Amino acid sequence: MAGFDDFEGIEAASDFSPGAQVPLSGAGGQTAATHALASAAYRDSPMTGLIEANDAAKVKKPKLSLFEPNLGEAFSRAVQVRLLGGARKALIQSFGTEPQTVVEHCLAATRIRKDRDTRLTVIMAIFGVLFLPGTLLWLLAFQLRRALAGSQNKRVGAFGVAAMVALGGLAILFMLKLPFTGLLAVYLRAMFIAPIVGWLWAKQVSERSAKLLRAQWEQLLGGGGVGAKIPEAVPQDPGDAGAERIRLGLAKLTAEQASNLVYYAGPKGILGMGTRWGSWQLAEELVPKDPDADINPFRSWDVVRAIHDQLRMLERGPLHTGGFPKPSIRHWIVSPIGEGAKEVTRPEGQEVEGFRIKDFEIQRICNEQQFGSGNRHYLGVQFVLWDGQLVITLLITVTVLHHTLRIEVTGHALGPVHPLFTTKPKAKTKEVSKSVKFWETKEVSQPLVEAPEVVRLAARAPFTWFPPVLDFLGGKLTLPEPFGLRHAWADKPWRHRFMADDALRAATPVLRVVHAAALRVLDENGCNTAQFGARSLILSGLVQGAEPTKADAYDA
Repeated sequence: MAGFDDFEGIEAASDFSPGAQVPLSGAGGQTAATHALASAAYRDSPMTGLIEANDAAKVKKPKLSLFEPNLGEAFSRAVQVRLLGGARKALIQSFGTEPQTVVEHCLAATRIRKDRDTRLTVIMAIFGVLFLPGTLLWLLAFQLRRALAGSQNKRVGAFGVAAMVALGGLAILFMLKLPFTGLLAVYLRAMFIAPIVGWLWAKQVSERSAKLLRAQWEQLLGGGGVGAKIPEAVPQDPGDAGAERIRLGLAKLTAEQASNLVYYAGPKGILGMGTRWGSWQLAEELVPKDPDADINPFRSWDVVRAIHDQLRMLERGPLHTGGFPKPSIRHWIVSPIGEGAKEVTRPEGQEVEGFRIKDFEIQRICNEQQFGSGNRHYLGVQFVLWDGQLVITLLITVTVLHHTLRIEVTGHALGPVHPLFTTKPKAKTKEVSKSVKFWETKEVSQPLVEAPEVVRLAARAPFTWFPPVLDFLGGKLTLPEPFGLRHAWADKPWRHRFMADDALRAATPVLRVVHAAALRVLDENGCNTAQFGARSLILSGLVQGAEPTKADAYDA
């Protein structure tokens, strides 16, 4: 398959799942964001939209604009190489989405294009190689047109029109007044006509694949739940190295998605969870309840464990009015990285199993690494709402410094995917003036695949068997680093009124549950909870008026 020829193999020791199978895709409640991102693999629009969605993504300029990929081709290629490559860098988790489903759709879109390119390669061999001089002249003319008009099919201008007309006139004059006779004259005339016949055939092939790609695009955004068809990812025999490599890559992606290690990149916030929009701190002195007795010894982990158990009851309430869905409650290890870091490093050693920090190391970090360098422990409550379009994460950390116990709750929100990914395919139309009532206009349908696009696809087809060569000639998309499918294309949730309301409403009940559990532990261990209770009431009042702020920029 194109796009995997330059992958480095994944060792058998990296097999994270049993059996040769393609894992199931699309978890319930997270399909909207997942399908929106997956639809990019089937799109035929220009790449400029991706750069506008995230200017950290870069596009390598093509050597020849005739070989330039469109959005779907560039996105599919970039995602496959970045997420399935054997020597790829570590990935950021995509909360609220299923990245494996997105990759599977990239593979499926590549398969559709590969079938099309196989047919186009045959057409190029028959009508292109046999009549190579004429084909090269036609390609030169289209390359000249793209150079004058740009890859977006703009008007070529007066000079461009004059140049194209002059070249066309010279070609017709050459065919009518050939200085040769016999078989050579027949071949010279045929070399101008044969590429046109091949172009008509290539147009039919291109339109069939374009309709199929657009149908997949439409079904994904229409809620059809269409699955990706990638039979090449299931090994057919023990020697099927290509399929086994894809299967192992998908298994590794799934395992990394389940990692409990996240990265804090300064003002960028926690990668994958978003920036902090609010912070509430309960910090008071530990004083024994009985002046003649000491406090019973306890550790930060004891408080965290009590909070964890109490948070499981969030979905329950005294009234039958809906309320919270079941949240994901997990222990996170947060590692600090620089704001401009281009990659992250997954730790290795006896404290790590696969991509997860082991439980005993989590407890050690919670109890001991509270000041100075090193990773930190957070207890997270995560809500995936709006069908995966909104991810609300509230992180709780407990620290004890000298006689002061501090319990901090911070709110993080990751908004919907960029509107680029939620636009459905539209019929190609053009507004023209009416023939009689010229002052009025009307819309006329245009071909799904226009003439310059057919030429571009036919020119690229033979090179799809050599992806590095095609990347060199046509350029490629470089994804923003550190890369995660979800946070790279996330928009701000505060522009959506109900999403902003959901984020603000989640903070108050979580904060109260945290404080109640902590006060119970303090009381059980002989601590005076009067000051903690008073401070908790103050915070309970303050959080009701919480507004989103740029907490990570420290300018609120």
